[in-house]
Formats: sequence, C-alpha cells, structure tokens
Amino acid sequence: MQQLTDPFGRSINYLRLSVTDRCDLRCFYCMPEGFKDFEVPEHWLTPDEIERLVGVMADMGLSHVRITGGEPLVRKGIEDIVGRVASMPGIRDVSLSTNATRMNKMAETLRAAGANRINVSLDTLDPERFKSITKGKVDKVLDGLAAAKAAGFDPIKINAVVMKGLNEYDVEDLLDYCIDNGFTLRMIETMPMGETGRDAIDHYVSLQDVKKRLKAKYDLIPAVNSVTGAGPARYLQVAGTDTMVGFITPMSEHFCETCNRVRLGCDGTMYMCLGQEESFSFRPLLRKGIPDDELKEALMHAIALKPERHEFTEKPEKVIRFMSMTGG
Repeated sequence: MQQLTDPFGRSINYLRLSVTDRCDLRCFYCMPEGFKDFEVPEHWLTPDEIERLVGVMADMGLSHVRITGGEPLVRKGIEDIVGRVASMPGIRDVSLSTNATRMNKMAETLRAAGANRINVSLDTLDPERFKSITKGKVDKVLDGLAAAKAAGFDPIKINAVVMKGLNEYDVEDLLDYCIDNGFTLRMIETMPMGETGRDAIDHYVSLQDVKKRLKAKYDLIPAVNSVTGAGPARYLQVAGTDTMVGFITPMSEHFCETCNRVRLGCDGTMYMCLGQEESFSFRPLLRKGIPDDELKEALMHAIALKPERHEFTEKPEKVIRFMSMTGG
C-alpha cells in the first residue's frame, strides 16, 4: 500500500484542511486590513471534492484532519463537510480551528457532525486590545467558548500569538482563564508569513522568555496528562490542575524534524510547509475526474516536494502568501 511518506522519512498523517480563505475578523498578522482579493467560491473545493481527496489520503495513512480557514464557520454547509470527513474510514480525529465568534449558534451542530475538539484563536481577554488586534469583540469569542464547552468539545485549546508591546503580558490572564475553565493554553511565536507576518515580526517575542516568566509564577511540571492532537506544541502542566500550557516555537526552537503535516488551501492547492513555497494544485485533477490510482500518484509527487525545514530565520522574505491563504 502506498503511504504518505516524505523524502526525509516523515509519515504525513495530519492534514490542515482550509474550507475558505474568508474571515469575519481581521487579525493584522494574518490578513491585511481592507484586503478583498479572496478566492472566488467557484474555485473552492466542493464537499464532494474534499471527500474524494481526503478519502484517498486516508487510504494512504492520513488519520488526523483539522478543518480551518480563514474562519471555517463562515462557509455555508460546514457541518456537512465536518460530517463527511468524520465518517471516513481511517480518520480518527477531526478538529476545528476557529475564532469562535459563531460557535454560540453552531457548537451543538458541529459536535453532532463529528468534530470532537477545537482550537480557538484568542490573543487577549482585554476588550480594547482584542479590538485593536482583530477589529472584533472579545465577548463573542467568550460566548462561543462557553457554548463549545457546554456542547462537549474536549479538549478546548486557546491559541494565543504572543506579541511584544501588544499582549505579551496578557498571557497570565489567559492562563488563569484556562485554569478556571479546564482549557489548554497554547502560545505561538510570530512568523514572517507574507507582508502581514513580516510586519508582525517586529513584535516577535521568544517563548523561551515567556516560559521562564510563567515558571516563576506557576508551578509548571512535565505534562503527565496526554493532550490529544498531532500538532507541534510542547507541553507543560499547571501542577494540581488538568490545565496544559503549550509552546509552539517555529522561530526559537523549530520542530521541522518531526513535521507530520501538510496544508490544503480552499482552492485545492496543497502547501508542504508554512515557510517554503512548494505547492501542488489538486483542483484541476479532481475536476477532470482523475482515477484513484492516478490521484495517489499525484499525492506521492506532492509529498515528495516537502522540504526538510522552513527558512523563516534565513529568508524571512521568501514566503509571500498570507496565513489566511495557506490554511492556518
């Protein structure tokens, strides 16, 4: 059986599946203010095309799918896509990356469709700072998180991009919030992804420094509880609680040697690495009705393009696409 293995022996079992490049927030490090050059919906993969491609990948060893965007909940019929992916043989875990602004109305439907956990972008609890970063209202996110918890999503992870001069000292409040609610906090270093990312890199904070600060205030111990997921975070645990603290460090301590993922844009373009430009377009093949054996060959060709590592540090200008185009 053909397996999704890259040239460096890494098994690719994790797909980040973007269903739209649109979003109802405007986080400055992800999408430029006023940006309107979105992919036309006719170019988005249809639910049938998504089901076909992900199903073939599942035959080749794919087991984890994270549905993302943009903001995935702005796509009509998202619950149908979730249900199709969750019901595929071989897919063991279906999760969502969301800003949770619409989760208040959709949590129960998405949970019933088969999504079992969510990651929610939340950089601060302060309403004014949240508005300055996202142009949105933090109360909508908090209401969405409460609805997700009530619907039974578990674990619920809070993703915070830590930025100098903006929210680097909001981390403690976020961690206290996670302890109170039984959530996991994951902090992320800024990356020079496109023009927006290169602007954001001026706010770069090493999470090694944040970790030292948190250790001085909290009793952080090696994680003893498992954290579901196939992603790159390295975890500690707040002693006496079930709360995990994750550190995603693409800049200060990259994790390329264990990378097990690729990203599929909403238009069917597969990206092999956030920090490189290698890609492969599957939409034309799917729309001309390529048979499964040829689709598997195309997937093998695509995975063979996966580079050994990113070059964010050496060549920050290399990637010109925005994070919202890649799929989070």
